[in-house]
Amino acid sequence: MSRRGTAFPGIRARRRATTLAIMWLLLCSSWTPLAAQGQTTSAYTAPRTPDGHPDLQGLWQAMNTAVWNLEDHDGEWGVPAGQSVVQGGAIPYLPSALARRQQNFRSRATADPEAQCFMVGVPRITYLPYPFQIVQSRTQVTMLYEYAHVFRNIYLNSPHPKGPLQWWMGDSRARWEGETLVVDVVHFGDQTWFDRSGNYHSPALHVVERYTRTSPDVMRYEATIEDPNVFSRPWTISMPLYRRQEPNARLLEYECAAYLEAQRDRLK
Repeated sequence: MSRRGTAFPGIRARRRATTLAIMWLLLCSSWTPLAAQGQTTSAYTAPRTPDGHPDLQGLWQAMNTAVWNLEDHDGEWGVPAGQSVVQGGAIPYLPSALARRQQNFRSRATADPEAQCFMVGVPRITYLPYPFQIVQSRTQVTMLYEYAHVFRNIYLNSPHPKGPLQWWMGDSRARWEGETLVVDVVHFGDQTWFDRSGNYHSPALHVVERYTRTSPDVMRYEATIEDPNVFSRPWTISMPLYRRQEPNARLLEYECAAYLEAQRDRLK
């Protein structure tokens, strides 16, 4: 009796340990981290244009809430809740620059350049809730935006014009780095914001955009933002852009100025 009473519990314990080990191995082999879900295990190679560069052409659109606020924000009346697209979570404002950001937020309903139908600048034009179209040639990439008929001519392998200049959309010059179109943008004014919550910049703004197709219908967009007058260091936003899939997908017209005038007439 004593032999059976000591042997069987040991066997059961070893079997239980073996079973748990097998279950753990099966769990580890099937588990995928959330950060890796939806990502491919090998680098995607985009189709090529006749000159051999990645073909980015098509109708693309961001599907997030960055237009409301680049950082984490709660849902409220008319504003959907959203998560930050800023790497690291928060925009690194200089302490001296926070007062204007807070004032912008308080007056956002009327002070936001978008609310006045002005051109919204870079990078904000990319994540407005409207599609945009990319067209390529050997010497330039053109981006056509549904919002207010805005467009950008992005010239390849050429220098910026001498400044100082202050343009709503800045001046864009680009180069290819493998699968990525890298766009350097300078010559801004201070009239544009980054979002509808009042995040802003000065004329010293410098933006470097990166467009990389990661699958046939997804493109990764990154923009590194530098402005020593407003921020303590450069910071980066990133998000996927999605190809519009409708058989008849095309740019339509968003007549912002006509809409704004109609709203003003209604309130008179």
